[in-house]
Amino acid sequence: MSAADSSTETTIGMRDALWFWFKLGFISFGGPAGQISIMHQALVVERRWISEKRFLHALNYCMLLPGPEAQQLATYLGWLMHKTTGGVLAGLLFILPSLFLIVGLSWVYVGFGDVPWVAAVFQGIKPAVIAVVIQALHRLGSRSLQNRWMWALAAASFVAVFVWQVPFPWIVLGAMLAAAGIGKFAPHLLAVNTHRPGAHSVTQGAAVIDDHTPLPEHVRFQSQRLWRVLSVGAVLWLLPMGLLWALWGGSNTLLDMGWFFSKAALMTFGGAYAVLPYVYQGAVESFQWLTPHQMIDGLALGESTPGPLIMVVTFVGYVGGHAKPVIDGDWQTLSAVLGALVATWFTFLPSFIFILGGGPLVEMTQNQWRWTAPLSGVTAAVVGVMLQLALFFAYHVWWPQGFSNSLDIWAAVFSLLWTIALFRFKWSVLKVLSSAAAIGLLWQWLGSFA
Repeated sequence: MSAADSSTETTIGMRDALWFWFKLGFISFGGPAGQISIMHQALVVERRWISEKRFLHALNYCMLLPGPEAQQLATYLGWLMHKTTGGVLAGLLFILPSLFLIVGLSWVYVGFGDVPWVAAVFQGIKPAVIAVVIQALHRLGSRSLQNRWMWALAAASFVAVFVWQVPFPWIVLGAMLAAAGIGKFAPHLLAVNTHRPGAHSVTQGAAVIDDHTPLPEHVRFQSQRLWRVLSVGAVLWLLPMGLLWALWGGSNTLLDMGWFFSKAALMTFGGAYAVLPYVYQGAVESFQWLTPHQMIDGLALGESTPGPLIMVVTFVGYVGGHAKPVIDGDWQTLSAVLGALVATWFTFLPSFIFILGGGPLVEMTQNQWRWTAPLSGVTAAVVGVMLQLALFFAYHVWWPQGFSNSLDIWAAVFSLLWTIALFRFKWSVLKVLSSAAAIGLLWQWLGSFA
């Protein structure tokens, strides 16, 4: 162990770090922007465990990876401070509270969804979900659509998914090829500012892991270490897939989920909202694990609980495992729980591999951003896909019986009010959703007297 490594281990105690990651798992509301801001305030500004520059360097690369960037950033910083063990524990503690909460809420939803007060809560939240998606669309669009080329990629992406129903993976591939072509001749056209709100300049004293702190041994790139991470990752993917095959054959719900969410994990450029159309295409249309309205309810649960929004896949896995169980009869709930665990496992496994395997390469490439510019084209294309997602949610909430029936005027009005609350009055997502749930309950209570 190098001197720098020893200093880091001594100064940043593992117990202190684990306590922070544990607390973060319970307070990480507000989507990736809020979660990243919490980490920045705690680790950069208050504790001074890591410098501003090193924090932003890690963040910028996590944004370019498929997967939940806030969870990946927690994994990265945990790894930087306390090696592989620290990275794994930081990443797990970031998602475990949300996992348990969503499994429990999914059980309530499936078992008691027809209870009037439960239905009222979800009915109140649905219009707010549209406002939240619009806010996420604006946040990503304002960051990535910085010139006419970005706008063109976003527009082409929207037309492809909305008009021609092109599958999301093909849109990502097309955006990467287009961005690579533009980047070859004018890469500056695709460069975007990847710094996030909340990451302000810090002028305090030196951090434990500062700008000029020598790279500790575990951060230095070694090809043997990379192959070891890749090998362990392959085993952790193959073993559960093989077990699912052995237990229930080559065609079963859980095995299909393993394949599907493994692919979805590689498609999440631009955050959870970007991959939701792909999840919808597969889970709702192809496999029919849940209905469109259940998908909206799942998004509401994901927004209402701590942790990354992509935890909505846990809900999808639970509902799908219950709707098409591999174990019938009295064990249907167990099948649902297994579905939730399978969806979560295969969604997050690639993120750990990307960080633990690629982290050393990232640390060796500080200030070398030019090769990352083409991937910003993918982020621009994601904006178009997110617009289609917003329209999809609005259609199912405002016209629950289809265009042939009348508009649900109150749902549309409340969507507008919650959008104003988010943009004009800067309400948090949690405040909007909790208020929407309270209004849903009040509406149901008043209706009982009618």
